[in-house]
Amino acid sequence: MTPTSAPRISKVPFIIGDVLLVASAAWMALSGAALGPWQYAVVAATVALGAWLAAWPFVLEFGAATKLAESSALASVTEKLQDLDKVSAHIARAVAELQQVQQSATQTVTSSQHIAEQMTTEARNFGELLSKMNDTEKNHLRLEVDKLRRSEGDWLGITVRILDHVHALHQAGVRSGQPTVIEQLTHFQHACRETARRIGIMPVVPEPGIPFDAKAHQVLDGAPLTDSARIGDVLAPGYTFQGQVIRLPVVALQQAQPGPKDKEKPEARLLFGKTPA
Repeated sequence: MTPTSAPRISKVPFIIGDVLLVASAAWMALSGAALGPWQYAVVAATVALGAWLAAWPFVLEFGAATKLAESSALASVTEKLQDLDKVSAHIARAVAELQQVQQSATQTVTSSQHIAEQMTTEARNFGELLSKMNDTEKNHLRLEVDKLRRSEGDWLGITVRILDHVHALHQAGVRSGQPTVIEQLTHFQHACRETARRIGIMPVVPEPGIPFDAKAHQVLDGAPLTDSARIGDVLAPGYTFQGQVIRLPVVALQQAQPGPKDKEKPEARLLFGKTPA
C-alpha cells in the first residue's frame, strides 16, 4: 500500500488573525489611557485568542496526521490479517496435500508388502520347482550312468571274450607248428590287441618261468599252489582298462601243466564277475 501524507492547512489566515489580535492588545495597552480591570481582561483575552489562533492550525494538522497514522496502521493490520488468511489457506491446502501424500504412501506400502509377499511365494514355488527338476534330473542322470556302466561292463566283457578267443586261436596255430599259419595268426592277434588298445584295453601277458604272484596272477580252480611255484604257460592274458585291472592273467604252473582241452577253453574269471567263453 502506498503511504499518503496528511492534508496541510494554510496558516496564513491564522497568522494574520493572530497578528491583528496581538496588535490590538498592544494598542490597547500602549494607548496611554488608564486601563481598568475589564480592559486588562480584554487585552489578556485578545492575546490568548491570538495565541490559540496561531496554534490551532498545528493542532488540526496533528489531528489529521494522527488519524492518518491510525488509518495506515489499521490498513497494515488489515493487510497482515489478509496475509494471515492466505497463510492459513496455504497451510490448509498443505495439510490436505500431506494427508493425500500420507494416504498414497500407505497404499504404496501396502502394495509393496503385497508384492513382496507374492515375490516370496513365487520364489519359494520356483525354488521347489527347481529342486524337483534337479532331483528328477539327478535321478535321470543316475539311471543313465548306471546304464552306461552296465553297457561298459557288457562291452568290456564281450571285448575280453573276443580277445580270449583270438588268444586261443593263436595258441592253436602255435601248436599246429605251421609257420605261415603262426605268422598270420600272430599278425591278427596284434591287430586285435592294437584295436583294443585304442579304446583303453591293454593285455597283460606274464613271461613263462617267472615266480607265481597271487596278487598279479590267477590259476584255474583246484590247481595246487606252492611257495616255489613258477608260471609254466599263459592260458589267458590279463587285461587293464584305462589303467585299472579288469582281470588278472590266467596261468598254468610248471608243477601241474593243464591238458590241451583246458588250454583251448580257459575258464578265466573277470574281476567284474563275468567269465569269458
